[in-house]
Amino acid sequence: MFLEKFFKLKEHGTSARTEFTAGLTTFMAMAYILMVNAGMFANPFGDGTNVLGVSYGAIYIATALSAIVGTVLIGLLANLPLAQASGMGLNAYFVYTVCVGMGLTYANALVLVLVDGVVFLLLTVTGLRKIIFDAIPKEVKTAIAAGIGLFIAFIGLQNAGIVIGDASTKVALASFNVFGEGFAWGSVFPMLITILAVFAIGAMAKAKIRGAVLWGILGSAVLYYIVGFISVPDFYNTAVAPNLSSDFLGAFKDFGTQAFGKVFTDGFNFTPYISEHGTGAFVLMFLTSMLAFCMVDMFDTLGTLFGACATGNMLTKEGDVPNVNKAMLADAVATCTGAVCGTSTVTTFVESSAGVAEGGRTGLSSMFTALFFFIAMFLSPVAQLIPTYACAAALIYVGVLMMSNVKNIEWSDPAAAVIAFLTIAMMPMTYNISYGIAFGLLAYIFIKLFTGKIKEINVGTWVIGILFGLMFFLTH
Repeated sequence: MFLEKFFKLKEHGTSARTEFTAGLTTFMAMAYILMVNAGMFANPFGDGTNVLGVSYGAIYIATALSAIVGTVLIGLLANLPLAQASGMGLNAYFVYTVCVGMGLTYANALVLVLVDGVVFLLLTVTGLRKIIFDAIPKEVKTAIAAGIGLFIAFIGLQNAGIVIGDASTKVALASFNVFGEGFAWGSVFPMLITILAVFAIGAMAKAKIRGAVLWGILGSAVLYYIVGFISVPDFYNTAVAPNLSSDFLGAFKDFGTQAFGKVFTDGFNFTPYISEHGTGAFVLMFLTSMLAFCMVDMFDTLGTLFGACATGNMLTKEGDVPNVNKAMLADAVATCTGAVCGTSTVTTFVESSAGVAEGGRTGLSSMFTALFFFIAMFLSPVAQLIPTYACAAALIYVGVLMMSNVKNIEWSDPAAAVIAFLTIAMMPMTYNISYGIAFGLLAYIFIKLFTGKIKEINVGTWVIGILFGLMFFLTH
């Protein structure tokens, strides 16, 4: 059988059915990026103002296409059950910092993404990217999976509206007070469904029911619509009708005229920025912004690769990610593709861990995920019917699974404990995987220095530490 020979299913202890379930689970866990990315580009401030001059539909298609290319590549080249798409955090940096903050146009910012992809392509082909991965200290590597787990659980809680922003404490628990002023059942019942779904997934996993995460997503989605139709006035008109009445093909037209190829037709015209700020300021802006894109992309990908593979016990005997160079090559090509399509940096998604938790072990899982992205590309209004609250439950549960890696940390060693804690804590607290790696790595360097073990710091670790320092001091 072709699938068996190509993806080596038996060797990895899996089956086509399991890979299908894992691929579908991964897609459902990360399908939100199609809507979130499109909304962020088309309506950055939520007030209907189109600052970047690109439509929701155009970015929806760009996001889907780049996700398909990246996911197919990582499945075929590296035979890993992972998926790629425009990264959260990187898209926010693109929109709010580079475009809105610095004043670059949408097309100008795409040039930075393209350069990011080309640089990574060169690093991968020359083998330097693997060297960089090997330069990450053991203490940081051990903590990465747990940090990502806490991070994606935090994302899930936010997506469900359970954890919200607060003026004084920055984060807070949403109100469930049924007798409180301004109580709205329409806002509370989705949060309750997310919580119940997490409980249900845990119970099904304990009972060893296959596809627990997927059943949790599907079950909570069905429950969401049943409760909504029964108890929320005008639920159909607000939650369903707007999507079903949308134009299914208009997004492709917008993609062709507003996004595809803009990096080449309009992107290299930096004259307006240079005229306003000067050549020196332009060079500094270009270099520091490119550094930020490159560092975040690189370590988001490295962290996710290691974390997802550690969760599925797929690391090699040496503790490395299998086919890591091929996985990085897929990421680099996908980033270049994303820039051409018109979206921000494409990276390996932490939500891939949801599929790994369902038993995904080979690239066949990625093929199924890509297939669902392809189908969703033609069903943009329908894709929005998958409630965020259902996917949020999956993210929270996968966070639970990934946190189990804390048992491998040497907590009795103060140095290892500090390095690991900073790696774990800074990921959710800064909303960025690479920042967690940065703080852990910098802590490692300083602790080695102050304990007289400077010779244990290799050259690669020094270089990465310096680059992270430059990124923090020059771009923040």
